[in-house]
Amino acid sequence: MKKIFFTLTSLLFLSFLISCNNKKLTEVVEVPLPTAQEKVTLGFPDDVKANPGSFLLDKLPYSYDALAPSISPLTLEVHYSKHYLTYTNNLNAAIEGTEYENMSIENILAKLDVNDTELRNNAGGFYNHSLYWKSMGPKGGGTPKDTIAVAIDRDFGSFNEFKTAFIQEASLQFGSAWVWLIVDKAGKLKITSSQNQDNPLMRNAAVPGTPILALDLWEHAYYLGYQYRRKTYIDSFFNVINWDNVNENYKNSFIKKY
Repeated sequence: MKKIFFTLTSLLFLSFLISCNNKKLTEVVEVPLPTAQEKVTLGFPDDVKANPGSFLLDKLPYSYDALAPSISPLTLEVHYSKHYLTYTNNLNAAIEGTEYENMSIENILAKLDVNDTELRNNAGGFYNHSLYWKSMGPKGGGTPKDTIAVAIDRDFGSFNEFKTAFIQEASLQFGSAWVWLIVDKAGKLKITSSQNQDNPLMRNAAVPGTPILALDLWEHAYYLGYQYRRKTYIDSFFNVINWDNVNENYKNSFIKKY
């Protein structure tokens, strides 16, 4: 009799636990989703203005959601309206009243003292991001055409070989970095990389040259959309490359220097 009573008691207790667990599970499932008012509202690139100074923000040539899903809208808004804006304002403050105040950004980068970390970081941050925005477009991707296509085939063997080499260079980077397609002094295309906000125009560049394509590998460029999946971000970059702009950058660089 005691055994039967113990068994019945155990079953009742087990039923009570299952009931409680089911109730908890139901409560978790029924947590309401955010309302429309609570969702993030994107602004407009044209509303972002730098402080008065030598350099203005380069206008973002597309809306914040134009590169989705390769670049998430929130990532692009934060990147442009916070990070890029800060570099621009800091650059203007750093050069005010100095010999650099009326120079082009390219001349500043070529002449600056690399031991001046404030100017080095902010001048690099301004230039690098300005090229990065123009390296992408809503109708980007595919394969290059015209002059740049011929140059890529000449210097890398084929577009696929170039793509493989570029992705490999990007994948080897650790921490905050940039990957570049540049034109060197001999007019040849090369792939190189730099840390932090350095670039191939600076005197400390390991491989100097004129950048015509830029990939930002800082976390703020991808983390909101990709988290730890940096390699996926690198691969997705090829879906938005604006090859028309890269082609123009290549031709302009060649005309000016070679």
